[in-house]
Amino acid sequence: MNALEKVFKIARAQTLIALCSTIPGYWFTVAFIDKIGRFTIQLVGFFFMTVFMFALAIPYEHWTLKENRIGFVVLYSLTFFFANFGPNSTTFVVPAEIFPARFRSTCHGISSASGKLGAMIGTFGFLYLAQSPDKTKTDAGYPPGIGIKNSLLVLGVVNILGFLFTFLVPEPKGKSLEEISGEHEQEDELENKV
Repeated sequence: MNALEKVFKIARAQTLIALCSTIPGYWFTVAFIDKIGRFTIQLVGFFFMTVFMFALAIPYEHWTLKENRIGFVVLYSLTFFFANFGPNSTTFVVPAEIFPARFRSTCHGISSASGKLGAMIGTFGFLYLAQSPDKTKTDAGYPPGIGIKNSLLVLGVVNILGFLFTFLVPEPKGKSLEEISGEHEQEDELENKV
């Protein structure tokens, strides 16, 4: 297979994954965000991403067999579905709602930039970590890593941390922006003082 054929096959596979899991994940978020809330969607997303990461990592050798590749792709796709019906959606919706109005755009920008930085670190970090521990089996130009199995385990642990940190995020469902940020309470206090 030449390089062009390889790129085409990878692009085709990623497009199918996007159409079958990523985009439906966003649709589910749009359909349910005001019904079940941002907090629940984020918890569910992190929970199932953790489950599927460990389901891929723990029996990793099983998934490397040719007859099991479809199962691997299904679990891999489900991680993308729950990433988008979860933290990929809520991490840009929630910051737009929870900060006080006078700081909202600045804080949302900082949150967004932090998320992009985390995505870059995760992407490049996984690329380096997923390299084989055997120097003779690493991709050209990369140092030895911890292998794909261990990298998936690390991602599972990161998802557990995301699940736990979600408990620090307030639920803005059904509240006005002023209620969420506490601005109406501050205005009431000022009026009572005057």
